[in-house]
Amino acid sequence: MADDIHAIYAAALKNAHAVELQALQIMERQVERLQRYPEMERILRRHIDETHQQRDRLQDAMSAVNESPSALKEGILGFMGNMAALAHAPAQDEILKNSFANHAFENFEIAVYNSLIVITEAAGQSRFVSAFETSLKEEQTMAQQVHDLIRPTTQRYIELTTTGAKADR
Repeated sequence: MADDIHAIYAAALKNAHAVELQALQIMERQVERLQRYPEMERILRRHIDETHQQRDRLQDAMSAVNESPSALKEGILGFMGNMAALAHAPAQDEILKNSFANHAFENFEIAVYNSLIVITEAAGQSRFVSAFETSLKEEQTMAQQVHDLIRPTTQRYIELTTTGAKADR
């Protein structure tokens, strides 16, 4: 039983770490391209910093149980993050598609941390629960901020588009 929960915990840590890499790839590509949506750029830049801290928390937890990130998971999810960010680039409404995808991804991360907290407790690693709760709160805040920007971002997109300005990003 102890070996089973250790394996579950190790896999959950590696998965969460890889998801955070994917999030970084997505956000960093978007921030590079944002030009006309300063509010979105601001929250993405802040969350990039938080995401680095989240990865550090996950690495600390992995080190405590003699585990390390999965190169395979990191490679695949990092690649997928880059592709996801680039997939919307040619679209006229890139900013809208990115906003929708960011909202969905933040909610995905919320689910990851909710699950990780349960697994962490089951694995007897309670000293990391508060760190993961901090990450969960950061993801919840970011999800709400992206949600709150969908309407104003859409309005700005309409204004820019209808005046002939470049509105994609």
